[in-house]
Amino acid sequence: MPDFSERFSSLPPYALADVPKIKADLIEKGVDVIDLGAGDADQMPPPETIRAIQQAVTEERMSRYPFQRGLPEFRLEIAKWMKARFGFELDPFDEVLPLIGTKEGIAHLPLVYIDPGDGAIVPDPGYYPYFGGTHMLGADVIQVPLRPERDFLLDWSEVPEKKLARAKLLYLNYPNNPTGATASEDYLREAIAFCHEHDLLLVHDNAYSEIAFDGYQPPSVLQFDGARDVAVEYHSLSKTFNMTGWRIGWVAGNSTAIQALSKVKTYYDTGVFLACQAAGVASLEAWERFLPRQVAVFQERRDAAVEGFRAAGFDVEPPRATMYLWIPIPSGEPSVEFARRILQESGVVLFPGSGMGTGGEGFFRVALTKPPERLHEAATRVAKVL
Repeated sequence: MPDFSERFSSLPPYALADVPKIKADLIEKGVDVIDLGAGDADQMPPPETIRAIQQAVTEERMSRYPFQRGLPEFRLEIAKWMKARFGFELDPFDEVLPLIGTKEGIAHLPLVYIDPGDGAIVPDPGYYPYFGGTHMLGADVIQVPLRPERDFLLDWSEVPEKKLARAKLLYLNYPNNPTGATASEDYLREAIAFCHEHDLLLVHDNAYSEIAFDGYQPPSVLQFDGARDVAVEYHSLSKTFNMTGWRIGWVAGNSTAIQALSKVKTYYDTGVFLACQAAGVASLEAWERFLPRQVAVFQERRDAAVEGFRAAGFDVEPPRATMYLWIPIPSGEPSVEFARRILQESGVVLFPGSGMGTGGEGFFRVALTKPPERLHEAATRVAKVL
């Protein structure tokens, strides 16, 4: 067998690679495990979505190759939804591209722009495809820490000039995973201006735009003047419509970038299953009816988890958006060791902050993927361990 590539061998290990085995062993022993690790759906998609895919799979055309063009109705519905939600128009065939989940679209985008020696500016901590997509091309991953004192907003002034000169992409993600931070409209305008000034493509991951609380409505970076010259934005059906396993989303924005990514994807996949795209149409059509209930579920969970972990002695701020709490570890214990100890001694799965980058050390993430009473119980168990 040949040796692994240096790019592969230098990938950081998964923070909790042993969690599935520990979890399985605990369950076998009769332990009631509460898994708050992954941001995975525990609710059903809209009924309209289920009916749409049931109908779609009976149609012969839905079993054909979708290719990158996909189902025209889905592209049209995306453009319609973006106009209704954010107030701007998109060309559904030049400025929109369906994706097999946003993860693959994010990871493939650097193939369009990045050569060895180039760089991409990524948040630390951050969703690991930002890091992986650049790292696997032998390029420079320019990690910028998200600091609590800056409300977890990436400060591009921290990028050294020599590295900035080689950078081609700037990744932002607001509302943010894992911190729950949100960005103001002024901040996003400043990001657009920075990318214009330094000839960067702004890559905005807006997967959590609809999971927002207390009346807050996160903006789209594409709604601001000049954005479409320098930006693309990713959206997902996963969190909004409880469709994490369906693997469907889209990227919108700069037409040159969109068409180039579409070309790259022809070498990697043949598009999103057409029946899933038909279900995506139904989901977006159901948005106004479905979203209030979805937000209410997560807001109730957020409030319960904040109350529970505060009572357990943690310093917790209620996020304005996302399905996560980002909590400092009071003991100073390394986050991986902390999460492993909590799992082994309490049966609660937490995600260690360092699993999303060295900038996440000292924190752990709680996914709001269980009912309020289970979130309270999880916090109580963690408190007993401490």
